[in-house]
Amino acid sequence: MTRRAMFAILVVAGLVTPLAARAQAGASPLGVGAALEAVAERVSPTVVQIQVTAYAPVLGEPGGGGAAALLQTAHITGSGVILSADGYIITNAHVVEGGRRFVVVLARPAVPGNPGHSAVPSVPLAVPARLVASDRETDLAILKVDLDDLPYATLGDSDSLAPGRLVLAFGSPLGLSNSVTMGVVSAVGRQLQDEDRMLYIQTDTPINPGNSGGPLVDLDGAVVGINTLIASRSGGSEGVGFAAPSNIVRHVYEELRTWRRVRRGEIGAFAQTVTPGLAAGLRLPRDWGVVVADVYPGGPADRAGLRPGDMIYTLDGKPMENGRQFAVNLYRKPIGQVVTLEVRRGPQRQILRVPVVERPDEGARLSALVTPEENLVPRLGVLGLALTAELAQMIPGVRAPQGVVVASVAGDAVARLEPGDVIHALNGAAVANLAQLRAGLDPLPAGQVVVLQVSRLGQLRFVAVTLE
Repeated sequence: MTRRAMFAILVVAGLVTPLAARAQAGASPLGVGAALEAVAERVSPTVVQIQVTAYAPVLGEPGGGGAAALLQTAHITGSGVILSADGYIITNAHVVEGGRRFVVVLARPAVPGNPGHSAVPSVPLAVPARLVASDRETDLAILKVDLDDLPYATLGDSDSLAPGRLVLAFGSPLGLSNSVTMGVVSAVGRQLQDEDRMLYIQTDTPINPGNSGGPLVDLDGAVVGINTLIASRSGGSEGVGFAAPSNIVRHVYEELRTWRRVRRGEIGAFAQTVTPGLAAGLRLPRDWGVVVADVYPGGPADRAGLRPGDMIYTLDGKPMENGRQFAVNLYRKPIGQVVTLEVRRGPQRQILRVPVVERPDEGARLSALVTPEENLVPRLGVLGLALTAELAQMIPGVRAPQGVVVASVAGDAVARLEPGDVIHALNGAAVANLAQLRAGLDPLPAGQVVVLQVSRLGQLRFVAVTLE
């Protein structure tokens, strides 16, 4: 038997098994094609194309003006999925980043009861949308359209996924709206870098530019992930795609809708993944799992009796296999909830009960250092601080010794800036302090577009701002 034939048999077997189970429950068995069609028919009306209009800087020729940039209008296309009947849509933060105008394109259903309808889909409905909130750490964002009674998708349980599970990816790859592809889950709990704060589902389902923000769906039609990025040398799909797990998406979605930010829980301790080297050096009872590296003085874990060197076996009865799993499971807990830890210290096991508190936000720490009277940059709608050596220690990846640190951003600010951003230049001219930034902005007329050079998480970028 050829490998191709064996693969075909395995794929069919993977589809037929759940269908057989349904048949045993009294439902009529469906063919493989009909099963896939049923999922696509259910999910497709909930998938949208997102069109973003933004200003993009176009650098001059090499040696002909440096960072002084011309501007042109950029049109970005991504995907999203409707999660509520009143028009809340989840997508990726990088799809909407820097956007000044958002349009959501919804599919119109075919005329019901018309078996001879055209193969060409109905003209879609394009409606304006507004950005509700976004979260950089998970690369997720929420848009809102002012419509009611919309079809919406349901978030599934990503913890139930395992390598080999068949999944479908929906979206607008290369601008081709309402496309669907099929593949399998390649891995779960994938970290792109060591100690990365985000975990992903890896899939070989073909994902291309434009799929970002669309849903990854299981064969029951539940959204188990949000397609986020691909690993590619060519820029196209090479069978290595990554999706944000639905259980993380659910938490972020609820937090952004309620608070316009994500409140993340912690217990005042830092835990690491146990390696054979750590286990040998610390004389731990096993060479895998989670070990406490630090307990913050006076925090909940300290008061509960947790100590550095303790091994955490379970969190609320769930076995802990690595440090990132422990952190993710903690930050999804409601603030104020008490969690139960099973801990091993030396030869003894202990049960500790620890309350969850909100993880400190660097933006909040910066906001405490400013006042509107002294730190306002009115043309941008931000409160800023001159970059100092002390501030640089609080901000990851600062790229230059001088600049203005964004401490707080007004809700109606014209600039797409975030707390922790460092403004290094205005229209190519270096900015060292608040006075220079204000002096460069104040004489400019309303409606003029300026370009800020900004450092964000160690990455330099250009941010275009239309002054009001």
